[in-house]
Amino acid sequence: MNSMRKLISSINISLDGFMDHIGMIADEELHRNVNQMFAASDTLLFGRKTYQLMEDAWPAIVKNPTGNKPMDEFAVLIDNMQKVVFSRTLKSVGWKNARLATGGLEEEVSALKKQPGKNIMAGGASLIIELMNLDLIDEYHFCIHPIIFGSGQPMFKNIRERVDLKLIKTSTFGSGAINVYYERTKR
Repeated sequence: MNSMRKLISSINISLDGFMDHIGMIADEELHRNVNQMFAASDTLLFGRKTYQLMEDAWPAIVKNPTGNKPMDEFAVLIDNMQKVVFSRTLKSVGWKNARLATGGLEEEVSALKKQPGKNIMAGGASLIIELMNLDLIDEYHFCIHPIIFGSGQPMFKNIRERVDLKLIKTSTFGSGAINVYYERTKR
């Protein structure tokens, strides 16, 4: 079991549990931290919406760097990773190293975890919820931002069963954001 790759869910959330990709802090320190996590991974899982958001932003930065070193490094990291997109509507994907999933979520992820390689990252709320409900996530990385939105897209909507976690690490940032790293424990 230890030889299997880990599936890591990484998500930015507000103190009140909402996700808002635009409203979060994205300073150099946070980008460097994300880059370390992505460097330890070689595969990304996306739902359609998150894939399209990322595809619209990052390949352009690879071609025309911003001059912000951590952001430019992230663009190269994400560009080079294998990307598996779960979508019922997309017919094709055009980003480098991207492919549409051919099987179901459980089948694809179970097969990926058995292949040799680095960690697998999952991004996007609805995909993470589906992965949680299938009990496929090994580690949860939450970056909790010092922001209260009051409304928006709740992170933990549609969770079917309790998920028990064990804290493995925390880190804090100058912006006031806090990273908490949890490992999935079995009840």
